[in-house]
Amino acid sequence: MKLGWAAGRVFAKKGSGPVIIGKDTRISGYMFESALEAGLSAAGVDIRLLGPMPTPGIAFLTKNTRARGGIVISASHNPYYDNGIKFFSADGTKLPDDIELDIEKEIDQPMKSVQSRHLGKALRISDAARRYIEFCKSRFNSDIDLKNLKIVIDCAHGAAYHIAPKVFEELGAEVTTIGVEPDGLNINEECGALKPEMLRELVSETGADIGIALDGDADRLILVDHKGNLVDGDEALFIIARQRMDSLNGAVVGTQMSNLGLEKALQALGLDFLRSKVGDRYVMELLLKHDLKLGGESSGHIINLDLTSTGDGIISALQVLEVMVSSDKSLYELKSGMQKYPQKLKNIRLKSNIDMSEFPELAIAVREVEHELGDSGRVLLRPSGTEPLIRVMIEGEDEAQVDALVDSLASRVESVLQSNV
Repeated sequence: MKLGWAAGRVFAKKGSGPVIIGKDTRISGYMFESALEAGLSAAGVDIRLLGPMPTPGIAFLTKNTRARGGIVISASHNPYYDNGIKFFSADGTKLPDDIELDIEKEIDQPMKSVQSRHLGKALRISDAARRYIEFCKSRFNSDIDLKNLKIVIDCAHGAAYHIAPKVFEELGAEVTTIGVEPDGLNINEECGALKPEMLRELVSETGADIGIALDGDADRLILVDHKGNLVDGDEALFIIARQRMDSLNGAVVGTQMSNLGLEKALQALGLDFLRSKVGDRYVMELLLKHDLKLGGESSGHIINLDLTSTGDGIISALQVLEVMVSSDKSLYELKSGMQKYPQKLKNIRLKSNIDMSEFPELAIAVREVEHELGDSGRVLLRPSGTEPLIRVMIEGEDEAQVDALVDSLASRVESVLQSNV
């Protein structure tokens, strides 16, 4: 409630209009929604409630309804017992740092309600889902349709359960669904982008052309080709980039975790590849800094900036489907233009976060592995941004070499940290 009040105080200085609130399907969303609504009202800001809505749908509707800002209640791919809160600016983008800092300052102040006659009012936008469905369809080439495609879509019992199937059905596809019966507790449970095994089985059983798995808030996707193979965010990014390379201003943005095979494949097309820190926020920063249009993460969070303002699993899937239809090629054929390098990741758990710059031995160990790999591989040693972990990642052309090197480097890192931490 206090966060809603603090955000409301800051948003109140940003022109007129309401603040909109949307959520995914986890049970605690009701509690968070009511508390945020009360806080915003106490700050004198009107509220518009969307109910269950994909995160990118909330970003779109924030801009579409001329709202001062948008709030998403979601923990994305996490289990139902987690939840979180994200904010969007009036433009449907993540809040800039200065506004976040202003909200933090307000949280430190004692909460005080405006006078009763100035309290914010709350209304529900009853046609929110239909507005977003039409927006998604408008991002698809109007000269083609999906009439000859069989699609299986897994909505992870999440925010897109009532939206994604309609988008693909109304564009003409034959759609089979899973993960569309949320009960507040089953979001992401053995389904969705992080657990696509059920989707792979159903694609094979039904003879579908493609499977699409969204996560709980539908801002990212994992695909399955007609042979049951997983197609991750790197491969989807390559497929989209190759089709649209003339409009990409010469470069695509990935992250430190993007596969080296993606970088090599894009360079072969004449496109530069820029790497950001891990996280869609950092991908967006590079896109804006260099006036670029397309970027994404291996996890399937893809940003098409000329189509929408944030990562969107449904719109990203539509871009891949558009390539399939216009080229008359299967997803399996389209992804074959990129050869993924073997990549191995190990996590080393710590008692607390550390500053890696204080351990020069780690930099030496990384340089030695890089020397052994030469130009045919890559090493990444980085702390997790969300928990006390050191991530050790190595990729290269030779899988056996990659396995041996990641084990060796992880052991060296553990040895250094155990003797110093």
